[in-house]
Amino acid sequence: MNRKMLKNIEWSIVICSFILICIGLIGLFSATKESDSGEFKRQILWICISIPAMIATVIIDYNKIVKISPVLYLLAIISLIAVLFTEPISGARSWFKISETTTIQPSEFAKIILIVFLAYLLVKLQKNDKTEINKIWKLGIILLASGVPILLIVIQPDYGTAAAFIFGIAFMLFASGIDKKYVIAVLLIIVIMVPLLYMFVLPDHAKSRIDVFLNPELDPRGKGYNLIQSKLAIGSGQLFRHGNFVGKSNSASDICIRKLLISYFL
Repeated sequence: MNRKMLKNIEWSIVICSFILICIGLIGLFSATKESDSGEFKRQILWICISIPAMIATVIIDYNKIVKISPVLYLLAIISLIAVLFTEPISGARSWFKISETTTIQPSEFAKIILIVFLAYLLVKLQKNDKTEINKIWKLGIILLASGVPILLIVIQPDYGTAAAFIFGIAFMLFASGIDKKYVIAVLLIIVIMVPLLYMFVLPDHAKSRIDVFLNPELDPRGKGYNLIQSKLAIGSGQLFRHGNFVGKSNSASDICIRKLLISYFL
């Protein structure tokens, strides 16, 4: 890693990331210190894997990654098809099971690959003029390349990840200089489609998540339990909370804090 590369690194992001990692580890250890679930050790393992991966990503010239992005995109599509033939976990075929405690979700890798591949496509399609993205056939290519992985993720089904893909693609198209008429048309379609999707497309469990999020009292001992207990935890701990390693292990609020930390950091 040469000096120029070190100079171009956004050190503020790196420093903030490491601070968040340390805070997360302290909180996770505090929340799981009385259990044998192994979440803390697993988090340490993934940090040890992620940091070398981050360094490798910084060292590798991103132009080289962009050049092979069509191949990476094809591999991502294959992985999204292959995962549909795995055993469902929590009702979704979204993960490759490596071991009893380790799974890999290909859609998370596909998310990064699609962003790089779309950047590659946009540059190619706008080679002569930035406004060429507004040509119907060129816009169709972008939507087709985006639609294939989104459709495969919806089939899993994983509506949350699919929505993340859609938002990412929308912002990329907006940044590429797409005509405002397309933006207005999409916004109108969203306004019309959201209630229709809620009523006729979303499965019952997805609807219940939305309903309980808006009103946790609908299912206080089920899906709304964690949300209600998180409010109690905030009320109990207030601004400075109970502190690390000194929470009341039998209180509902502290048990909820553990659950929330585990679900957030894992």
